[in-house]
Amino acid sequence: MKAFSFLLFCFSLLMAVSIARDTINTLQSISDGEILVSADETFALGFFSPGTSKNRYVGIWFNKDPTKAIVWVANREKPLTDSSGVLKDDSNSDTEDFVWQSFDYPGDTILPGQKLGRNLATGLNRRTTSWKSSDDPSPGSFSYQFDIDGYPQFVLREGTTKRFRSGSWNGIQFSGVPQLKNESVFRFSMISNEEEVYIVYWSVDSSVHQRLQLAMDGFNQRRSWSGGNTGWTTVSHIPVDDCDYYGKCGAYASCDTNHFPMCECLDGFVQNTIDSSSGCVRRTSLSCNNSDGFVKFSGLKLPDTKGTWFNTSMSFEDCRILCLKNCSCTAYAALDVSKGPNSNGCLLWFGKLMDMKVMTASEDIYVKMAGKDVEAIVRKRLPKFKKKKQKITTAIIWVLSSGILILCLAIIIYRREMRKKGKIKEERESDDCQHDEEDLELPLFDINTVTSATNNFSTDNLLGRGGFGPVYKGILEDGQEIAVKRLSKNSSQGFEEFKNEVMHVSKLQHRNLVRLLGCCIQAGERLLIYEFMSNKSLDFFIFDYEKGKLLDWPKRFCIINGIARGLLYLHQDSRHRIVHRDLKAGNVLLDDELNPKISDFGIARSFVGNESEANTRHIVGTYGYLSPEYIVGGLYSTKSDVYSFGVLILEIVSGKRNKGFIDIEHYFNLLANAWTLLAKGKCLEIVDASIRDSINLPEVIRTIHVGLLCVQRNPKDRPSMSYVLMMLSSEWELPQPKKPGFFIERDVVGDQSTLSNNELTDTQVHPR
Repeated sequence: MKAFSFLLFCFSLLMAVSIARDTINTLQSISDGEILVSADETFALGFFSPGTSKNRYVGIWFNKDPTKAIVWVANREKPLTDSSGVLKDDSNSDTEDFVWQSFDYPGDTILPGQKLGRNLATGLNRRTTSWKSSDDPSPGSFSYQFDIDGYPQFVLREGTTKRFRSGSWNGIQFSGVPQLKNESVFRFSMISNEEEVYIVYWSVDSSVHQRLQLAMDGFNQRRSWSGGNTGWTTVSHIPVDDCDYYGKCGAYASCDTNHFPMCECLDGFVQNTIDSSSGCVRRTSLSCNNSDGFVKFSGLKLPDTKGTWFNTSMSFEDCRILCLKNCSCTAYAALDVSKGPNSNGCLLWFGKLMDMKVMTASEDIYVKMAGKDVEAIVRKRLPKFKKKKQKITTAIIWVLSSGILILCLAIIIYRREMRKKGKIKEERESDDCQHDEEDLELPLFDINTVTSATNNFSTDNLLGRGGFGPVYKGILEDGQEIAVKRLSKNSSQGFEEFKNEVMHVSKLQHRNLVRLLGCCIQAGERLLIYEFMSNKSLDFFIFDYEKGKLLDWPKRFCIINGIARGLLYLHQDSRHRIVHRDLKAGNVLLDDELNPKISDFGIARSFVGNESEANTRHIVGTYGYLSPEYIVGGLYSTKSDVYSFGVLILEIVSGKRNKGFIDIEHYFNLLANAWTLLAKGKCLEIVDASIRDSINLPEVIRTIHVGLLCVQRNPKDRPSMSYVLMMLSSEWELPQPKKPGFFIERDVVGDQSTLSNNELTDTQVHPR
């Protein structure tokens, strides 16, 4: 009989919850299979075997959690290999003093009230480490902890390699984790003094359980559970995007996923021609005398604080002087910006400035540069101000001028005449596009250039037709290939849709979104000029048996992940949250290497501020891809796109269109057929026959599972796109999908459509 002895074990294991001694004495030991529940019944302690492992561990989980997600493991590296374990309390004293507590030794999870950080006096390092696998809770490759070599910052490591860092604490937030903020149900606090540096959080609403978990794939997740059988939901996670990965752009460079290219040297620095992977170097070396100065940079995640020096009481001006006098100092910043203009404290850097990212809300940093570079940057930035001032002066002069009155009268007369001739609409549209071009820096193409490139819109150059109108291939004089979308005279899309696409796509920069090169409104034409996609659209391949063979399973899986990354950018990482509203196989284009790019933003809508959903009476989109709440009530959100993406996943896997698909045996539609086969463990039956020789069966099953989670009837049951990407790339157990929205079984004899008890109607929607 094996046993584990821990001092005051029941005290410590139950998350440092004080349990009366007489309660412990009544439960002196736990045999295999038994569970000890804490006094408030929040947590449960017992033996468990993770995943498919036969090893036994002592662990803690939330007592009523239906998933039994483990939040702490006692014997991570010393499992029992049989079922004969007994947990005993061998303490002989009735003292209530804590000798040891599990709160000081986290596993992969931090719970409310638990410290994540360091005790500087004792050296205790409270850090999280990932599980090795879903079957093995022993420490894996990833760790997350406070790095105290310099000004403290959280660092996520894979082994000894930095993968992500939080940025420094500025009195309000960590400069690189703006999503970690106080909310209605979540509060946190940062504590830093001579003895300790740590963060601690708590739930405002006791009915909402929270946990911070370092997952096996290296994502640090904040997860919540509101009780019942809903399971855990990922609220946020880090890293968020490519720019979060440490040192993405090298030294003295900033990273911006909304910019192409992502990496850009700071003003005063140029690309390192000897080693481009190391980032940028100074344009001019420092002289270490009074000729050097500082340039202010705003909106950046502050550089890596490893090796920095800081002082909490120094004035900001003394900080500047100290950096200027020290030849090794490369930059300085305020330590605490919580007091606004009265920021204080001093943070100095002495080496290369690494790992900077463009952030919407962050503090200022002052970078030391040679005097002539400071002057050049000031001159570069100054003209923008002077130009604005000149425009204001010019406007005032014109307003005061009597000539403006004459000009206005002339314009009124001119517009009246144009309206009579029916040409005022074209003039207004041209003015609008020119206005957009000024705001968006979007090139205007001359009509002669476009007609020449497309051989006067020759039918030989026709690539296809859509709701917008025909699309032509063109070749510019410099040899660049382009795709030209020409708005049909009788198109259901009017000028508003045309302008909507210009406004949205021109601001988007992502490898999985098609790139808009410019527009043209001349001679009655409305044209959009895009980069040319040589392999047409996704539907050209997946719905044709022979062409579908060109997209084996690995390529289809890459396409699914690429589309997901594009949607994640639209929903979370672009300047505004954008809902595409018409995601379908025909609107996913493929480049030379068969990489997917989302196109056609004519009916896209963006959210600003705290907006998350909207309502419309005008239902647009493509039948078969539209979500239930959108068809029935006109309600759309990012979860509407998630539904469309789920349909697209099932179409890519099966090679069948959702619209018009009928299972011969049960007359199910595609969604109902996929859900039924998953429940029966027969997923292989839905896989496109042309790719079955190339599939990775567990990967295919997981992909179908994720697709069904995306098409849940209730938008709240659908995952976010960030969670979709994590589920596709991870190996953890997924929640079971409920019946999908529009779970349809068709009555072929009666030529009618019947639905399950989803209480929805089979609405007819006219495709664009």
